[in-house]
Amino acid sequence: MPLNFAKADFVRSAAAPEQFLRDGLPQFAFAGRSNVGKSSVINRLLGRKNLAYVGASPGKTTQINYFQVDRRAYLVDLPGYGYAKVSRAEKERWGRLMERYFQDEGSLITTGVLIVDIRHKPTADDLTMHTWFRESGCPEIIVANKLDKLKRSQIESALTVIRETLGLDTGDALVPFSAEKGVGKEELVKLLNTACG
Repeated sequence: MPLNFAKADFVRSAAAPEQFLRDGLPQFAFAGRSNVGKSSVINRLLGRKNLAYVGASPGKTTQINYFQVDRRAYLVDLPGYGYAKVSRAEKERWGRLMERYFQDEGSLITTGVLIVDIRHKPTADDLTMHTWFRESGCPEIIVANKLDKLKRSQIESALTVIRETLGLDTGDALVPFSAEKGVGKEELVKLLNTACG
Protein backbone atom coordinates (compact mmCIF):
# COMPACT_ATOMS: atom_id res chain seq x y z
CA MET A 1 0.00 0.00 0.00
CA PRO A 2 1.49 3.41 -0.99
CA LEU A 3 2.64 5.73 1.77
CA ASN A 4 0.31 8.61 2.54
CA PHE A 5 2.70 11.58 2.59
CA ALA A 6 -0.10 13.84 3.86
CA LYS A 7 0.07 11.92 7.17
CA ALA A 8 3.34 13.27 8.52
CA ASP A 9 4.45 14.35 11.97
CA PHE A 10 7.64 15.86 13.32
CA VAL A 11 9.31 13.33 15.63
CA ARG A 12 12.63 14.75 16.77
CA SER A 13 15.77 16.74 16.00
CA ALA A 14 19.12 15.02 16.41
CA ALA A 15 22.13 17.14 17.31
CA ALA A 16 24.34 14.12 18.13
CA PRO A 17 24.59 10.48 16.98
CA GLU A 18 23.01 9.13 20.19
CA GLN A 19 19.80 10.89 19.12
CA PHE A 20 19.61 9.21 15.68
CA LEU A 21 16.55 7.03 15.09
CA ARG A 22 17.44 3.39 14.56
CA ASP A 23 14.10 1.58 14.75
CA GLY A 24 14.37 -0.15 11.38
CA LEU A 25 11.81 1.96 9.51
CA PRO A 26 12.91 3.18 6.05
CA GLN A 27 14.58 6.59 6.00
CA PHE A 28 14.43 9.01 3.06
CA ALA A 29 17.33 11.43 3.59
CA PHE A 30 16.85 14.87 1.99
CA ALA A 31 19.95 16.98 1.36
CA GLY A 32 20.64 20.21 -0.50
CA ARG A 33 22.37 23.56 -0.47
CA SER A 34 21.18 26.11 2.07
CA ASN A 35 19.30 28.22 -0.49
CA VAL A 36 17.99 25.50 -2.80
CA GLY A 37 14.48 25.37 -1.29
CA LYS A 38 14.85 22.03 0.53
CA SER A 39 12.27 22.89 3.21
CA SER A 40 9.85 24.08 0.52
CA VAL A 41 10.27 20.80 -1.39
CA ILE A 42 9.59 18.81 1.81
CA ASN A 43 6.54 20.93 2.67
CA ARG A 44 5.18 20.50 -0.88
CA LEU A 45 5.73 16.73 -0.71
CA LEU A 46 3.94 16.50 2.64
CA GLY A 47 1.18 18.90 1.61
CA ARG A 48 1.91 21.25 4.51
CA LYS A 49 2.85 24.91 4.52
CA ASN A 50 5.39 24.99 7.32
CA LEU A 51 6.10 21.55 8.74
CA ALA A 52 9.75 21.87 7.67
CA TYR A 53 11.10 25.27 8.63
CA VAL A 54 11.33 27.76 5.75
CA GLY A 55 13.71 30.55 6.68
CA ALA A 56 14.08 33.99 5.14
CA SER A 57 17.82 33.46 5.43
CA PRO A 58 19.43 30.16 4.34
CA GLY A 59 20.85 27.64 6.77
CA LYS A 60 18.05 27.29 9.31
CA THR A 61 18.19 23.48 9.47
CA THR A 62 21.06 23.03 11.91
CA GLN A 63 20.20 19.53 13.13
CA ILE A 64 18.95 16.32 11.56
CA ASN A 65 15.15 16.49 11.65
CA TYR A 66 12.96 13.39 11.50
CA PHE A 67 9.39 13.43 10.20
CA GLN A 68 7.39 10.21 10.40
CA VAL A 69 5.33 9.50 7.27
CA ASP A 70 2.19 7.35 7.60
CA ARG A 71 3.81 5.68 10.67
CA ARG A 72 5.81 3.53 8.22
CA ALA A 73 8.84 5.58 7.19
CA TYR A 74 10.88 8.68 8.03
CA LEU A 75 11.61 11.70 5.94
CA VAL A 76 14.97 12.91 7.26
CA ASP A 77 15.82 16.58 6.73
CA LEU A 78 19.61 16.98 6.77
CA PRO A 79 21.33 20.33 7.50
CA GLY A 80 21.72 22.53 4.42
CA TYR A 81 25.24 23.16 3.19
CA GLY A 82 26.99 25.89 1.25
CA TYR A 83 25.75 29.43 1.56
CA ALA A 84 24.55 29.75 5.13
CA LYS A 85 26.10 32.71 6.93
CA VAL A 86 27.29 30.85 9.98
CA SER A 87 30.68 30.44 11.61
CA ARG A 88 33.21 27.97 10.26
CA ALA A 89 33.02 26.04 13.55
CA GLU A 90 29.25 25.65 13.13
CA LYS A 91 29.65 24.49 9.52
CA GLU A 92 32.24 21.95 10.66
CA ARG A 93 29.85 20.71 13.36
CA TRP A 94 27.13 20.19 10.73
CA GLY A 95 29.63 18.36 8.52
CA ARG A 96 30.69 16.01 11.34
CA LEU A 97 27.04 15.34 12.23
CA MET A 98 26.24 14.48 8.59
CA GLU A 99 29.29 12.21 8.32
CA ARG A 100 28.25 10.34 11.46
CA TYR A 101 24.73 9.94 10.06
CA PHE A 102 26.04 8.49 6.80
CA GLN A 103 28.45 6.15 8.57
CA ASP A 104 25.96 5.00 11.20
CA GLU A 105 25.20 1.31 10.80
CA GLY A 106 21.79 1.49 12.45
CA SER A 107 20.37 4.53 10.71
CA LEU A 108 19.43 2.78 7.47
CA ILE A 109 19.24 5.38 4.74
CA THR A 110 16.78 3.70 2.37
CA THR A 111 16.92 6.43 -0.26
CA GLY A 112 18.89 9.63 -0.71
CA VAL A 113 17.13 12.66 -2.15
CA LEU A 114 19.57 15.29 -3.41
CA ILE A 115 17.95 18.64 -4.19
CA VAL A 116 19.77 20.85 -6.70
CA ASP A 117 18.85 24.14 -8.38
CA ILE A 118 17.79 23.42 -11.97
CA ARG A 119 19.08 26.84 -13.05
CA HIS A 120 22.69 26.20 -12.08
CA LYS A 121 25.42 23.63 -12.55
CA PRO A 122 25.67 21.46 -9.39
CA THR A 123 28.34 22.81 -7.02
CA ALA A 124 31.34 21.04 -5.51
CA ASP A 125 29.25 20.60 -2.32
CA ASP A 126 26.45 19.00 -4.37
CA LEU A 127 29.00 16.61 -5.86
CA THR A 128 30.31 15.71 -2.38
CA MET A 129 26.78 14.93 -1.17
CA HIS A 130 26.08 12.94 -4.34
CA THR A 131 29.23 10.89 -3.64
CA TRP A 132 28.16 10.30 -0.01
CA PHE A 133 24.81 8.95 -1.18
CA ARG A 134 26.49 6.74 -3.77
CA GLU A 135 29.00 5.41 -1.25
CA SER A 136 26.24 4.62 1.25
CA GLY A 137 24.92 2.14 -1.32
CA CYS A 138 21.35 3.49 -1.22
CA PRO A 139 19.37 4.50 -4.30
CA GLU A 140 19.40 8.22 -5.01
CA ILE A 141 16.81 10.57 -6.48
CA ILE A 142 17.98 13.93 -7.83
CA VAL A 143 15.31 16.63 -7.49
CA ALA A 144 15.96 19.63 -9.76
CA ASN A 145 14.01 22.35 -7.93
CA LYS A 146 12.95 25.84 -9.10
CA LEU A 147 11.60 24.57 -12.43
CA ASP A 148 9.13 27.48 -12.43
CA LYS A 149 12.05 29.92 -12.82
CA LEU A 150 12.99 28.54 -16.26
CA LYS A 151 11.38 28.98 -19.68
CA ARG A 152 10.20 25.74 -21.24
CA SER A 153 12.92 26.01 -23.91
CA GLN A 154 15.65 26.07 -21.23
CA ILE A 155 14.61 22.93 -19.32
CA GLU A 156 16.22 20.15 -21.36
CA SER A 157 19.65 21.81 -21.57
CA ALA A 158 19.53 22.56 -17.81
CA LEU A 159 18.78 18.89 -17.06
CA THR A 160 21.63 17.82 -19.38
CA VAL A 161 24.09 19.98 -17.39
CA ILE A 162 22.93 18.32 -14.16
CA ARG A 163 23.19 14.80 -15.65
CA GLU A 164 26.69 15.45 -17.01
CA THR A 165 28.03 17.19 -13.87
CA LEU A 166 26.79 14.44 -11.53
CA GLY A 167 27.70 11.64 -13.96
CA LEU A 168 24.16 10.26 -14.05
CA ASP A 169 23.24 7.22 -16.14
CA THR A 170 20.03 7.00 -18.14
CA GLY A 171 18.44 4.84 -15.43
CA ASP A 172 19.19 7.34 -12.62
CA ALA A 173 16.20 9.26 -11.24
CA LEU A 174 16.18 12.97 -12.08
CA VAL A 175 12.93 14.81 -11.29
CA PRO A 176 12.29 18.34 -12.58
CA PHE A 177 10.44 19.94 -9.65
CA SER A 178 8.73 23.14 -8.61
CA ALA A 179 8.05 23.49 -4.89
CA GLU A 180 6.18 26.66 -5.84
CA LYS A 181 3.76 25.02 -8.31
CA GLY A 182 3.83 21.37 -7.24
CA VAL A 183 5.20 20.10 -10.57
CA GLY A 184 7.09 16.83 -10.07
CA LYS A 185 5.42 15.97 -6.76
CA GLU A 186 3.56 12.92 -8.11
CA GLU A 187 6.71 11.52 -9.70
CA LEU A 188 8.72 12.01 -6.50
CA VAL A 189 6.00 10.30 -4.41
CA LYS A 190 5.98 7.37 -6.86
CA LEU A 191 9.77 6.99 -6.71
CA LEU A 192 9.82 7.10 -2.89
CA ASN A 193 7.05 4.51 -2.69
CA THR A 194 8.96 2.25 -5.10
CA ALA A 195 12.12 2.64 -2.99
CA CYS A 196 10.15 1.82 0.14
CA GLY A 197 9.03 -1.44 -1.47
